[in-house]
Amino acid sequence: MSSESSKPVVLHVSTPESWRGGEQQLFYLMEELEEQEVEQYLICNVKGELYKKAKALNWNVIGSTKRSGMDLGFSGQIKHLSKTINFNVIHAHDSQAHTLALLANVIFGCKVPVVLSRRVDFPVGGSVFSRYKYNHSMVAKILCVSDAIKEVMKPAIKNHDLLQTVYSGIDMRKFENIVDSNYLREKFEVSADYKVIGNVSAIAPHKDYYTFVDTAAQLIQKGVKAKFFIIGDGPERAEIEQYVKDKNLQGDIYFTGFMKEVLPILKSLDLMLVTSKTEGLGTTILDAFACEVPVVATRAGGIPEIVQHQKTGLSADVKDVKGLSELVIELLNDDALKVNLIDNATTLLQNFTRETTAKNTYKVYADLMKY
Repeated sequence: MSSESSKPVVLHVSTPESWRGGEQQLFYLMEELEEQEVEQYLICNVKGELYKKAKALNWNVIGSTKRSGMDLGFSGQIKHLSKTINFNVIHAHDSQAHTLALLANVIFGCKVPVVLSRRVDFPVGGSVFSRYKYNHSMVAKILCVSDAIKEVMKPAIKNHDLLQTVYSGIDMRKFENIVDSNYLREKFEVSADYKVIGNVSAIAPHKDYYTFVDTAAQLIQKGVKAKFFIIGDGPERAEIEQYVKDKNLQGDIYFTGFMKEVLPILKSLDLMLVTSKTEGLGTTILDAFACEVPVVATRAGGIPEIVQHQKTGLSADVKDVKGLSELVIELLNDDALKVNLIDNATTLLQNFTRETTAKNTYKVYADLMKY
């Protein structure tokens, strides 16, 4: 297929070995575009989970060994593919993919326009290289997963027309057959008169589990009968476990580790408590909405665009332990508020589906082809 086709021909570029939110969103996007018969190719880390999943589906996937953030071998493969296949757009799905696409342009002469996905809510680095790569002429569009990220990006981007919000979306079909679960209560022997409060995420610095622990400690001090669950794994797990021990909360805060089938576990929560200090959007919160679990969260990054205070959830400032604990108590004690928040959150989800994300991304590709 060539650029004269009625549909865009796309090369997706992804570099992580891990499987997190960004990789899940790319996977959803490719599945949706495949249903629209868009010709797609993927070059990604041969050691990564994304490569394994794409290979299993017989997608047009090329595995590459990324040896560094500026790997010329990886960039050379991008150029080689662009010579073999007449791509209309290269979509770089992470910052290192962006760098590799830049090198393919500058060093190897790959002139295909590049669309970038930006999922993190911290500013572009102040280095000359960072400013150069985000303002390079090859960059045709920067897709921000929230309006908050769009605003954070503006100071570094000369042409603000490049910035566009395309929200991440969830797969609503996954929630159709989920039944009410007592998994956490049964496994950790939580009595019926205790509430189950938790968060599902990587245990990483930006998730600020120190505030989660401090909020749990304050709630317990105030006499709230609850058990708290940190569902997931990550680089900061050992430090957070030690922090829990230092506060003598081992009997109140539990670490489940990585859970493959997380949605039934999420469904077993009475309340989700999100204490992130930075967040692009927070698709796990969308998962909680779909499971009809009420949410108390910080106003970090793009979270307020989905946790709309007193409408779809309750929110407090970043690191506001007192505010978070008061909101948890308010929600636990007000059934009418809980029902109202869940109803509104369910309505909000109509704008945050994988289908909507793919539709809006496709339109960006199509606009670049000047339909």
